[in-house]
Amino acid sequence: MIHYIAFYTLKEGVTRENIEEMIRMSRSRLLRINEAHNVRSGQTIQKESEFPFFISADFENLDKLAIFREDPQNLKFEHEFLKHYTEERKEFLYETEPGRDIRYS
Repeated sequence: MIHYIAFYTLKEGVTRENIEEMIRMSRSRLLRINEAHNVRSGQTIQKESEFPFFISADFENLDKLAIFREDPQNLKFEHEFLKHYTEERKEFLYETEPGRDIRYS
């Protein structure tokens, strides 16, 4: 199982309401994608955080993550929200099953 997490920096002028809208819309759109499990999104509770917004999800393997990236729901969310409110994304992938050879993730 692959755990995906992306941290985002925000553009100047993005409000708390904008972030809350991104959280709501990320959940409503990304939860519709069958390949994504345990979709989460949220905002930081630390005032001076470098990354005020995040999205995370679990995938059975890297192929399912690739399908997720090209899914129309994900692309629509990226176009309507991430493109307008975020500047930079840092992504991280983790294998969550102990003993599994990461070459087969």
